[in-house]
Amino acid sequence: MELMNNKENSFTFIDLFAGIGGFRAATEKAGGVCIYTSEQDEFCKQTYTANFSNHHPVAGDITRIDAEEIPDHNLLLSGFPCQSFSNAGVSKIKSLGRLHGFEDKTRGKLFFEISRILKHHRPEAFLLENVKGLKSHDNGNTLRTMIRVLRDLEYNLWVEVLNARHFGIPQNRERIFIVGFRDHSNFSFPCPPMKISRVGDILQEEVDEKYTISDKIWASHKERKKRARAKGYGFGYSIFNKDSSYTGTLSSRYYKDGSEILIEQKDKNPRMLTPRECARLMGFPDTFKIPVSNTQAYRQFGNSVVIPVVEAITKEMSLHINQKGD
Repeated sequence: MELMNNKENSFTFIDLFAGIGGFRAATEKAGGVCIYTSEQDEFCKQTYTANFSNHHPVAGDITRIDAEEIPDHNLLLSGFPCQSFSNAGVSKIKSLGRLHGFEDKTRGKLFFEISRILKHHRPEAFLLENVKGLKSHDNGNTLRTMIRVLRDLEYNLWVEVLNARHFGIPQNRERIFIVGFRDHSNFSFPCPPMKISRVGDILQEEVDEKYTISDKIWASHKERKKRARAKGYGFGYSIFNKDSSYTGTLSSRYYKDGSEILIEQKDKNPRMLTPRECARLMGFPDTFKIPVSNTQAYRQFGNSVVIPVVEAITKEMSLHINQKGD
């Protein structure tokens, strides 16, 4: 899975809130060398370790890591936890009477762990990723606070929302990306290649019957959608076939019932995506190992970054990073 880099032309990066290594896989393709990784979830660490054999040990809870323990690096990467800012996450948190955003002491404050490390190491650049909902959270105040903190650290910033379906991946997945350079740079986000793709590109030819949803679940999906439509909501299941241009957004809750992305089948109930199809929907190659249960795999891919999107961004960033030594 790992790329062999020409160290004379490469740059170093650290991978924080690393998940299963989507950032790493993408940035290695852009010429980067990963020198430090942090991820707290034990199941994610299992998948990460299975796929990156020549790596350093994966550190755990970032809040317990002294910045001095982290090696100096050119580029900091982080897809920090998004539940406190996502539309679905905020709705769920509110329904439980809990705090969200920066008021969420366990997840909302993790952005400041990133700023702590940036302040200590002063890397040349960073790339952060989060849900599109971050842009509008708390009427835009959350994002404005982040931008102010990052600018106070004397970084020039570029902020953009990009959609995976514009990068050759048949998934309607919008994510916000924040790029920072310590010195002046004429960086610009990559223009979407607008590659044509379709759902059939990620589907497996033979799929076990266990992925076909039961009559009970299918009836429940249809009844829930009927109730939602009666109330004027757009909620409910979404069904696609091999000729569809793209699916909806794969989420970490997909393992529950698969309602957001169901695949049409002839003369029988629709089915869920397999974990391998989910991997493909996020841009992971078929060589990527999936050593965990289906439930954990669905969670992991739903939380990951889309590799072709990050690869396009970090390739553009690498041009400016490499120029620093010219």
